[in-house]
Amino acid sequence: MLIEENKPLAPFTTLGIGGHARWFVTAAREEDVAEAAAWAGERRLPLFVLGGGSNVLISDAGFNGLVLRVQLRGIQSVQGGASCLYRVAAGEAWDDFVHRAVEDDCAGIECLAGIPGTVGGTPVQNVGAYGQEVSSSIERVRAFDLHSREFTEFAAADCGFGYRRSRFNASDRGRYIVTRVNYRLSPHGAPMLRYVDLQRAFPAGSSPSLGEAASTVRRIRRSKGMLLVDGDPDCRSAGSFFKNPLVTPEEVQHIAAIAGKDPPYFPAAQGSAEKGQIKVPAAWLIEQTGFSKGYALGAAAISSRHTLALVNRGGATAAEILHLADQIRSAVASRFDLRLDMEPEMIGFETSA
Repeated sequence: MLIEENKPLAPFTTLGIGGHARWFVTAAREEDVAEAAAWAGERRLPLFVLGGGSNVLISDAGFNGLVLRVQLRGIQSVQGGASCLYRVAAGEAWDDFVHRAVEDDCAGIECLAGIPGTVGGTPVQNVGAYGQEVSSSIERVRAFDLHSREFTEFAAADCGFGYRRSRFNASDRGRYIVTRVNYRLSPHGAPMLRYVDLQRAFPAGSSPSLGEAASTVRRIRRSKGMLLVDGDPDCRSAGSFFKNPLVTPEEVQHIAAIAGKDPPYFPAAQGSAEKGQIKVPAAWLIEQTGFSKGYALGAAAISSRHTLALVNRGGATAAEILHLADQIRSAVASRFDLRLDMEPEMIGFETSA
């Protein structure tokens, strides 16, 4: 392994923000993961696992420990009967895997097209968009246990999946390094068209292909600045900066009474912790407090195309992004008595808001 010192981290993130890593290493094999973990453990250094850098905000001070960039590659597929199993290494680009699955005419992740990042990050956050979540197609997750110093595997039922949540970012946060994810998809399956924007894109009674559905998702994401496009300033973000809050039907009525109109809402995914709850779009709540697309606070701004994305207009610091986020959260809390949770992982901060 080549362990580097004082490595700038901003170039490895989609926000383009962050200080230096005290130590930095790239893992191309599972053996590298174990060796890097041992190296950090022997020196009692904190360890941060970096994937695609699409869902992180790194502090201006950087990270005073070892940053492990996971670059394990490889996709294996085994087709049999009514399903196809894909064994995907954690360092594979997520959208490349979606493209591969769609080309193979395998359904289950087509609505997750265009999402940046790597495969290893998908089970951690239970990535979801446009009516799908990865938890619906993940069969098994392989990871390195920093406590036992051994590799272990989890069936999907043991991953604790919920809305933007899993055991890997909740009860066992910081314990496991994902090295492979197994996805079981449906050959020749129909695309999932539950999301309103997708339903509008296809006439009633039509039967779009998986490729058409995935292309439409990418087009919608691009229209909202949520597709990485070189030179597009709205793409210099961490994607959705806030989670859609989960509320009860009674709280929806309370929100409507305050706003003077019914908020848009949709059922939460059917995880055990979310049954009977409802998601209200955080973007709608933010807009009701007076924040609009394009609002800027120095070099930090709200995307000109999507209220949920905070962008780096050029030279923004992590402190500026957090200052803007705090203004937005305070406004929503003051008007609706709702807490907006931030979605990106906060790295190198003494405390996470």
